[in-house]
Amino acid sequence: MENIKTYIQEHKDRFINELIELLKIPSVSADTAYAQDVIATSEAVKTSLKKAGCDHVEICDTPGYPIVYAEKIIDPALPTVLVYGHYDVQPPNPIELWTSPPFEPVIKKTEIHPEGAIFARGSCDDKGQMYMHIKALEYMVQSNTLPCNVKFMIEGEEEVGSKSLSWFVTRNQEKLSCDVILISDTGMISNQQPSITTGLRGLSYVEVEVTGPNRDLHSGLYGGAVANPINVLTKMIASLHDENNHITIPSFYDNVTELSLEERAEMAKAPFSLEAYKKALDLNDIYGEKGYTTNERNSIRPTLDVNGIWGGYTGEGAKTVIPSQAFAKISMRLVPNQDWEAITTLFTQHFISIAPAGVKVKVKPHHGGQGYVTPIDSIGYKAANKAYTETFGVPAIPVRSGGSIPIVALFEKELKSKTILMGFGLDSDAIHSPNEHFGIFNYLKGIETIPLFYKYFVELSK
Repeated sequence: MENIKTYIQEHKDRFINELIELLKIPSVSADTAYAQDVIATSEAVKTSLKKAGCDHVEICDTPGYPIVYAEKIIDPALPTVLVYGHYDVQPPNPIELWTSPPFEPVIKKTEIHPEGAIFARGSCDDKGQMYMHIKALEYMVQSNTLPCNVKFMIEGEEEVGSKSLSWFVTRNQEKLSCDVILISDTGMISNQQPSITTGLRGLSYVEVEVTGPNRDLHSGLYGGAVANPINVLTKMIASLHDENNHITIPSFYDNVTELSLEERAEMAKAPFSLEAYKKALDLNDIYGEKGYTTNERNSIRPTLDVNGIWGGYTGEGAKTVIPSQAFAKISMRLVPNQDWEAITTLFTQHFISIAPAGVKVKVKPHHGGQGYVTPIDSIGYKAANKAYTETFGVPAIPVRSGGSIPIVALFEKELKSKTILMGFGLDSDAIHSPNEHFGIFNYLKGIETIPLFYKYFVELSK
């Protein structure tokens, strides 16, 4: 334990500088303008894995962006840990809300991170958290303390649905065979109270299109006589929730499992300040489905949200038109047992059915994935908890996350292995938002904690 603390202290500046160089590459998978940058990032990850001590590293082509695969097999008879992460990042928009350029990383001190945090797109999600694993391997190789085999699978399409990863996993089951899958793409309660994510919501993401007249029309000459696609679209969207913020799509809740009062009481033990939550978001009140707490609404309940809406004239000044079309992007976060493809079908059928005469409606599915729950009595969970307890001084609390990592359910189906979600980010790190950041404390604490997972996983597996 003291050895790794010493190693981190000696190499702290290098660890931080290496991550900063990785963050400078704008690996935005959603925008083809960044395609070469995404490829360049895969090469940078490959080089880092080689330097860390992997005996075999390769760039694996897929129908989309490549997957970086690496391994260090010290004894086939020993357990194998498969580390998953992603090197692609969210688009940086809106750029004007960043206090420093998104791909020019800077370290700033904050109230939550007095020792400093790295501000850059991808710093927490997921380059910083992925890179912790590479540096943890470096330490174990250099100190000759790696207790088992390790494999890495780092992809470049997580932020756009991991379509190529599914293709890759189903074709490489033997290459990826393992005893446990380790992921750091989630968060924890605070820097004083670690937590282990035991549940993830699924996702269905769609785009809708409402078309009225065959061209934009003069709102004076045609207003009141033809359907306005923006007016129609907003009414349709508003109808998707009732007065209790319950989703109105027929059969949407058919497979939603209601947690018992005992399970909800256990969830409520996690530290949470509603006033601090509202203050951090500059809200005067909370909002959501009636009958559930804030932490339940964003973890064990399904949701439907508009992620973007556009149409008509939005430029400077006035232009009096009835637009020909209106569009929206809508995401539904799903709980375990809700099949994302079935929900996509239910949404499509319902949305088309509620369209009034005078418009045409199209629904374009984008991507999705299943929810996931992992047991807290598994060897992997126990090993993670022991690791957190040793480095933080207190046991981790199991929590369910509102986020989605669709490939976790795929891993269990195809690789027959449980996934352990050891996140080191915080809710305040602004992932997917302007000014994303990752605390120096969190980054280095991850490097310190991860080797202990390996140690305890091997010990508990005997």
